[in-house]
Parts: sequence; C-alpha cells; structure tokens
Amino acid sequence: MGISKWIGAFLGALNGGPLGAIAGFILGSVVDSLTDTKSDATANNAYSNGHQGFAEDDDILNRRRQSQAQGDRNGFLFSLMLLSAHIIQADGKIMHSEMEMVRQFLRVNFGENAVSQGNNILLRLFDYRKQHGEQSWSQQIGEACRQIRMAMPEEHRLQLVAFLAQISKADGKVDESEIRELRNVAYNLGLNASVVDQMLSLGGKTLDDAYKVLGLTKDATDDEVRKAYRKLALKYHPDRVATLGDDVKEAAQKKFQELNDAKERIYKARNL
Repeated sequence: MGISKWIGAFLGALNGGPLGAIAGFILGSVVDSLTDTKSDATANNAYSNGHQGFAEDDDILNRRRQSQAQGDRNGFLFSLMLLSAHIIQADGKIMHSEMEMVRQFLRVNFGENAVSQGNNILLRLFDYRKQHGEQSWSQQIGEACRQIRMAMPEEHRLQLVAFLAQISKADGKVDESEIRELRNVAYNLGLNASVVDQMLSLGGKTLDDAYKVLGLTKDATDDEVRKAYRKLALKYHPDRVATLGDDVKEAAQKKFQELNDAKERIYKARNL
C-alpha cells in the first residue's frame, strides 16, 4: 500500500477534528491517488457481505483482528509523520540528519518509492505550518495529540514518543526547545512529561543516564529500583506494540534492551 493510501485509510476512520483537517490538506497535494484504495474497499465489502453467511466464525474473527491491526498501524504511522514534522522544526531549523531518520524509517518499511512521497508529506506539513502560523499550528498540534490520546492505547503512545526522541537526537544534540516540545507532546498525549527524560536517556552509557531511564535518582532504595524496573518492563514490553508491525516491534525490542542495560548498570553499581 502506498504511503498516501494508508493515510487515506486513516483519514476515512477519523471523525473530523484537526487530524482529519491536516490529513485532508496533505492528500490534496500527494500524487498517489486514493481511487484504488476506495475500489478495493468496495470490492472487499461486497465480498464480505456476500460470503459472510458462509464464513467460519474463526475466519470472521481473524479478518476483524487483521482490520483492527491495520487500523492501529495506519493511525500510528500518520501520527508519527505529523509529530515528526513538529519536532523537526522545534528548534527553528530543519536538520538533514533528522529528516534522514524519517526517510530511513520510510525506506525500511515502505520501500524506496515511498521515500520521496514521505519527504513530500513532510514538506507539505512544513508548508501547512507556515500558512497557518505558529499560534494556529501549536493549537492544532495540541488538539491532534488529544485526539490521538483518545484513539491510541498508552503503549502505542509511548512508542510514538520514543521515535520522536530518536529524531530529536539525530543531529547529536537536543536543544531545550526540542525538549520543551517533546514534553508538550507527551503531556497532550496523556503521558507524564518525565517519560521524555527517560526516552532521551535510553542508550546512554552513564549511571546517571540509567537512573533517568528508570525515572529515579541515586537516592532511591533498592526496593524502589526493583519496582521501577518491573513496572517499566511490563509497560515497554515489545509484545504490547505487536499490532503496529514487525518494524515497530523491532524498535520496541531495542528500547527494551536499552531498559535492561540501564537496569543492569544500576544493579552492578549496587551489587544487587
């Protein structure tokens, strides 16, 4: 499925709001047509209506699960593109390294043809922001995040923030403006702002980084360390984002390993 087609599929599932308005603006300028998607959907619906009476219960259930999983993935990917455009411009600059990280994500998951189209979508989002002005854009991003919060489970929102943190680190440094916008996004997604510090500290090599990953300070007791790790291990387990696709699950597995590395660094320092 072309990248604009999954955006179109997601747009069809929205009940208006800022996400629908922004998605509609993007699709108005993307070359890839939605005609095939609509035709396919019509054919699929006709087939389903004509054969549902003959299908096994398990087959119906499997189709529903597949449809739900595709819907989850569509929503996640569109949200990622929208918020990536926001974070890339958080410091007032469009860095090649940050753009390239998004392009690489598209290249791996959609193929080379999707890279130029995805790049066009980012540029259109930048243009949308410029046309509407900073105040309107900020308001719409906040409202879009709240719309995402209502539609997306917490574990998916956490993975979304994890990707955004990676983008902010792509140029080798994270400006205060980027941290501020990451925290605003996290807050409007219904997450504790401290999750941003955790995500930015993942992959760090120091003991201080390890404590930040667990959301603790060096004054924490051994029992608090164990409890914090167990809580995060359950929340960040890769299986909790399985419906988003193998690529997202693989990223979650890397994040989970970095969580374990942070835990082991603290355990070693405390002889636990």
